[in-house]
Amino acid sequence: MINPSEIKALLYLLDDSDSEVVSQVEERLFQLGPDVIPALEQNFDLGDVSEIRQRRVDEIIKKIQTQSLIGELRNWKKNKQEDLLDGAIIINRVKYPDLDRQYIDNFIDKIKLDVWLEMHYDLTSFEKIKILNYVFFDVHKFTGDNEDYHNPDNSYLSKVLERKKGNPISLAIIYSLVAQRLRLPVFGINLPQHFIVGYLDNYLESETLRLTETKIMVPNPESKVQFYINPFNKGSIFPRENLYVFLKQVNIEPREEYFLPCNNVEILKRMVRNLMSAYDKLKNIGMFTQFEAMMAVLEEQD
Repeated sequence: MINPSEIKALLYLLDDSDSEVVSQVEERLFQLGPDVIPALEQNFDLGDVSEIRQRRVDEIIKKIQTQSLIGELRNWKKNKQEDLLDGAIIINRVKYPDLDRQYIDNFIDKIKLDVWLEMHYDLTSFEKIKILNYVFFDVHKFTGDNEDYHNPDNSYLSKVLERKKGNPISLAIIYSLVAQRLRLPVFGINLPQHFIVGYLDNYLESETLRLTETKIMVPNPESKVQFYINPFNKGSIFPRENLYVFLKQVNIEPREEYFLPCNNVEILKRMVRNLMSAYDKLKNIGMFTQFEAMMAVLEEQD
């Protein structure tokens, strides 16, 4: 139970010049966890707030939020990693803590509906993807951000949906989520130096699509990839042979894992690496450190 009088007293103590006092106050506030954040945010309603206190309160809020998200990410990895969107939203909330999952769900469902209205299920897999590409890239105008590639917002799904621009991993995530909600077996391919998706062949899916339902799909280990798709390049479609050519061009020895769907933990690792690289280029140590902590969770051994 949060005691408003205690919080008010603790906030005033953050102005103290004794670092030991400040350290004890910070530790107490940190122990109270995420529930104390609204009260900390009300600090700015207390009148004349010193610059030092404002900075310290901001740091405490960020620390609490980061630790809370680390706990959520650890739980996702242990219990819910089949839900890719849930994991990506946890990453999104590092910078945009107030993000509502329903906003993302509604956006994806709108694209799904637009594709569904164009789709006939007697079409070939290739024809279905051509329709998805038309709606995704021509109607909704999604594109790869070549001009500002390292912008961190290219890795946050909420900003990619808002700006209609992203990097290979974020566009691939949104593209595959839309496809899977249409019961199309499209999954991420963790290709070195680029991220793409693949359409699985002979995927066993007996249930009829119900437009109002959202069901998570997982790759069928017995299915092979029929063809590959590059969401960063307007959904260009190509065969397995092209991947060999690409790997040869970048001097990387082909490995079977580069041609097969990867798990969602690997997808989030790729997303977090992009964010660490982006914030490193911006010399934003605070954000880099937060994502470094996220990466440590994703790399933990079960």
